[in-house]
Amino acid sequence: MESRVSVPSGAFDVPLEREPMSWKIKHALQIRDLQPETLQLAKQLGMEYVKLAPMPDDRPETYLDAVRKVDDAGLKVAKIACRVHNRPEIVLNLPGRDEWIEQFRQHLRAVGACGIEYHLYAHMANGVWSTLDETNRGGAICRAFDESSEWIGRGTESESGVFPLGMYREDDLWENWAYFVRQIAPVAEEVGVRVAVHPDDPPGLPVGNVPRPMFSSFEGYKKAIEIADSPNIGIGLCVGCWLEGGERMGKNVLETIEYFGGLKKLFVVHFRNVAAPLPHFHETYLNEGYADMYKIMRALRKVDFQGVIVGDHFPQMVPFAGPVAGQIYTIGYLQALIERADEEARPG
Repeated sequence: MESRVSVPSGAFDVPLEREPMSWKIKHALQIRDLQPETLQLAKQLGMEYVKLAPMPDDRPETYLDAVRKVDDAGLKVAKIACRVHNRPEIVLNLPGRDEWIEQFRQHLRAVGACGIEYHLYAHMANGVWSTLDETNRGGAICRAFDESSEWIGRGTESESGVFPLGMYREDDLWENWAYFVRQIAPVAEEVGVRVAVHPDDPPGLPVGNVPRPMFSSFEGYKKAIEIADSPNIGIGLCVGCWLEGGERMGKNVLETIEYFGGLKKLFVVHFRNVAAPLPHFHETYLNEGYADMYKIMRALRKVDFQGVIVGDHFPQMVPFAGPVAGQIYTIGYLQALIERADEEARPG
């Protein structure tokens, strides 16, 4: 005889449609091309925004064409990357500095013409440095840095990323920052683009014989933004970099969000976790590192952060899962944190 279970009346009385999010955060998927399959993947993941790789040239029509393709796919462009990023010519006042600054100004004009509000810029003379890759959960391959091992420069276009020892003083670097930011801030204000400055990676260490006094600590950021003296120059908080620095940063991630978010100077967030602070860290899945990423998301919601948030530095998973498996995992986890933080913040 077939048994039946009695279900209380109203047990499945749930809304047919979810209440839309009240938080206007711009969660963006990083993409490297505009192929239909790439844009379709973004839609399948439920994304509203994408972040584009650098354009082949800085003509406004090139940017507008890319934005139209994204619009036609039912998506929006949150940011477009730029080749003027970690340029030693700008940071160290090397030959060609003014030409690179002008190229950056052209980029700002081009993104402004497209109605794009945010840009992320990094001010490292010699790029991102690492040591040999390590593994995290399940043997996934991840970036690492160990102060006691041989350092490897990544992301620099200088020949070796190493400059003459003792040639650059901290005062020189501050003067070079002031020179740069006072030329780009008026353009950013004119075209309505908020420029977010990325932390040093790894922070706090003299890398390639160049000190890093500005974007390696809370106080360094405060001073740099005061020098800029512009509503359009702010912080691009890479959570992973801040966690790498640990106590060396002067303030923890939550305190940093509260301060700069309260000033409305927090424009872009890179969302990732690491296993431990310096002197030795490796990157992890979002729910594997030493930081509680939900507390960080709640802090962003508390200050009503409405800029761009992206996941980055994804673990390399088993080959049959595909090259973007780690990114897809991160996107899903990140979106769940966003939705939960928004739900928790609602009254009642």
